[in-house]
Order: sequence, then C-alpha cells, then structure tokens
Amino acid sequence: MYPEELVAPMRSELTEVGFQEFRTADDVDNHLKSHKGTTFIVINSVCGCAAGAARPGVRSALEKSSKKPSTLATVFAGNDTEAVKKVREYTLPYPPSSPAMALFKDGELVHFLERHHIEGRNAQLIGDHLVEVFEHYC
Repeated sequence: MYPEELVAPMRSELTEVGFQEFRTADDVDNHLKSHKGTTFIVINSVCGCAAGAARPGVRSALEKSSKKPSTLATVFAGNDTEAVKKVREYTLPYPPSSPAMALFKDGELVHFLERHHIEGRNAQLIGDHLVEVFEHYC
C-alpha cells in the first residue's frame, strides 16, 4: 500500500472538484446497488498517465460538459484495496486497470476507459472524450 501522505495530494485533485471517496467495498456496493442515475467512478493511480492525463482530463470534462454524472466517486489503486477490488467486479469483463474510469447508469456499467485508452493521450483528448460520454449518458 502507498503511504497516505503520498496519495493525499493525488486524491485531492478529484475531491476538490466534488468527487467523494469510496474507501471500502461496502461504500461501493451500498452506492451502486441502490443508486438511480449516473455514477462516474475514477480508479485513481500514482502513475504518470494518471497525473498527466487522467485527472486533468476528468477536471477538464467537468468544466466543459453541460451534462454531468449525478455522482462523482473515486477509489485509489494501491491504497483503497477492497474498494478497488469491488469496483473491478462491477467493471467485468474488463481486466483490472489503473487508472481507469467507469460510468454507471442505475448501477449498470455503460462506459469504461481502460488504462490503454488513457496512456499516451493528453488531458484534452481524454476530457473531450468524457464530454461526449457525459452528453450521451447523463
């Protein structure tokens, strides 16, 4: 597990724009099993593509999009172990990946961005893609 003091600034890049943290498997289950509406979950990571593209892309999309998910949530790979494992159960058949982004509607997965969709792309491309996703599903 990564030390909390290492991941805290990375967590705050999302929490300061309205993301709630799902820190346990129960947090994930309790939300997705009963939530009506859209939930966007970012599986956050310490890697360079999370810092350079994923988190800035998410923030950009939220600024640009006229439609937004009703719930924004995040789990942190390498730290929120049980919560990440539970999110990954909900994103099957996709293999484990971080960073990654999942959009759920009424608890069902409707869109998923794996690491290979993030890696090698810049924040603007990711943000623009997410705007399209939000406009379509939210």
